[in-house]
Amino acid sequence: MTGSGPPGPVPALASAPARPPRTAGLLLHPSSLPGPFPCGEAGPDAIRFLEWAQAAGQSLWQVLPLGPAGGGDSPYGGSSAFAGNPLLLSAEFLAEEGWLSAADLSGAPASTPSSEGACDFSGAARWKEAILREAWRRFRSDARGALELDAFREAPEQGFWLADWSLFAAAKRAHRGAGWMAWDPALAGRDAQALAGARRDLAEDVAFEEFAQFVFFRHWGRIRREAAARGIEILGDLPIYVAHDSADVWAHRELFALDESGRPERVAGVPPDYFSATGQLWGYPVYRWEASAREGYAWWIERLQAHLRLADLVRIDHFRGFAAFWEVEASEETALRGRWSAGPGRALFDAASRKLGPLPLVAEDLGVITDDVAALLADLALPGMKVLQFAFSEDDSPHLPHRHVENSVVYTGTHDNDTTRGWAAALSAEERARYLGYAGTAGSDPAGDLIRMAYESVARRAVVPLQDVFDLGTEARMNTPGVGAGNWSWRARTEDFTREKAMRLRRLAELTGRGKKLSAVSSQLSAG
Repeated sequence: MTGSGPPGPVPALASAPARPPRTAGLLLHPSSLPGPFPCGEAGPDAIRFLEWAQAAGQSLWQVLPLGPAGGGDSPYGGSSAFAGNPLLLSAEFLAEEGWLSAADLSGAPASTPSSEGACDFSGAARWKEAILREAWRRFRSDARGALELDAFREAPEQGFWLADWSLFAAAKRAHRGAGWMAWDPALAGRDAQALAGARRDLAEDVAFEEFAQFVFFRHWGRIRREAAARGIEILGDLPIYVAHDSADVWAHRELFALDESGRPERVAGVPPDYFSATGQLWGYPVYRWEASAREGYAWWIERLQAHLRLADLVRIDHFRGFAAFWEVEASEETALRGRWSAGPGRALFDAASRKLGPLPLVAEDLGVITDDVAALLADLALPGMKVLQFAFSEDDSPHLPHRHVENSVVYTGTHDNDTTRGWAAALSAEERARYLGYAGTAGSDPAGDLIRMAYESVARRAVVPLQDVFDLGTEARMNTPGVGAGNWSWRARTEDFTREKAMRLRRLAELTGRGKKLSAVSSQLSAG
């Protein structure tokens, strides 16, 4: 169960980033931002969040994957490894640019009261497509905009993926949402004549999909500039797998474990773990790593490069899969009857660093971590993750602060964990005793206890889910692994972004060397 890196001693990865300063950050997906529309957007409310985060002494904003969401609205099972999620682009920015009117915005479905916690994903999708269609209609009469769209379409950054994605999305719409396996066999198999015919017949929808991506990257680019102006880096998220019904599997079948008809032979998951007694069966097709190696890992290099255009640094989800991954026959109903198979090891990262230079990555090294995974992480000199909610399930856990190392990122919890208040309520008597003994408190403020532990850790970066900053309970949980519905929909409330909470967080960041004196920005916050 080893990777396929080069034999013998190897130097540290040339792409390893310079030692970062001590920083503090927040974990919040843009869809969880408050606002007047059915889901959070990368618009004015994102800028207001950045202003609050700056005043709170934060210098890092971690987001979940920004691509089109998959089944159950999960950002981790998306239909493209490159495209942006149109649900996240800003209706208000479209109006600022003159492509929508105030009347268009007033027709939005009422946003779900954020105190009840939910994004209306289906309502947002219907409304966002309608206003994008209207914006597209007006945009085509804007000569300057048309030139910018042409430049976007023809830029090298889009050369690898945009044509495949826009045709895939247009064809999927034409087939009423059916997966590519249900399309005409010639189109599903990417016969050259069928592709040309589809591009001709679906030209209008293909152009619309290109426009949607143009707008997404335009708006996210604006948010990145706003973050940089406030000294805040964005930490992105790259899922290791993509959905079978994705533009990438359709366009690059040779890279995935599919049979001759295009159906998955083997799918990804993990064996029994903290979250599930039967393991997790994700259902994504696993990679044919030997095929990736033969092409010099070109698809992966393009993917890494694309994510590093969206963020300052990128978290690699399920990093252990690059050392060895759990694969299960596609016919299985659980992940129990799987096997470990070798991943690409260091070879992929060496190929990427030769092409792209320094790779500012964070490795999600949670779950079953064996010696080969630990060796690969150390060999690449990448920071791993420490999660304080995992720290009290055993004596002297590696997640306890005294076991942390500088080259790591410490979290109170992740998007897959309960909120810290919810976590504390569910502790066993033994776990609670460990937690109280270590914290040295009465346990009345578990989120505050874990935030302080995270900030006091020697880990260079500390990241806290916004739910913990606001001391919310299980009702604000983002995701429950192994549960297919009811996830990802939590939204913050505008009234929770108070001056008091920002000042408390900022003071802790200053005391623990994670934040500069920021008196100049404190006046930006209202007293509410």
